[in-house]
Amino acid sequence: MTAYLVLFASALVAATILPMQSEAVLVGLLVAGNHSVVALLLVATVGNVLGSVINWVLGRYLLRFKDRRWFPASDRQLDRAQGWYHRYGRWSLLGSWLPLVGVAGVMREPFATFLILVTVAKGARYLVLAALTLAWV
Repeated sequence: MTAYLVLFASALVAATILPMQSEAVLVGLLVAGNHSVVALLLVATVGNVLGSVINWVLGRYLLRFKDRRWFPASDRQLDRAQGWYHRYGRWSLLGSWLPLVGVAGVMREPFATFLILVTVAKGARYLVLAALTLAWV
C-alpha cells in the first residue's frame, strides 16, 4: 500500500510546478515486480491528472491577481501562452505532460474537455513508459 501512496504523491506533485520524477517511481515499482501493473498505471494516472486539475483551477481562478508582484507569470508570458494555445487549441492538452502550468484554466477551457484530454494524454504516457520498461525487464 505504501508503494501506491508514494507513486500517487509523486505523480500528483510532478503535475504541479514542483519538480518530481513520477516516471522514475513508476519504473522502479515495475522493475521490482511486486505490484499489479494495471493498479500502478491507474494510481499514477489518477495522481497526475489530479495534479493537472489543481493547475487548471489555479489558472482559472488566480488570473485575477495577474497585476500583483508575486504573480508567477508576466503579461508577456501570458500573451505568449495565449497565442500558443489559440494556435493549437484544446488538442494541445494531449501534450499536457509538458510544463505549461494552468494554461487551460487561464484559457477557460471547459473542465470536461480538459479532463478527458488530459486523462488520455497522461494515461497514454504512463502506458508507453510501462510497456517500454516491461519490454526491457
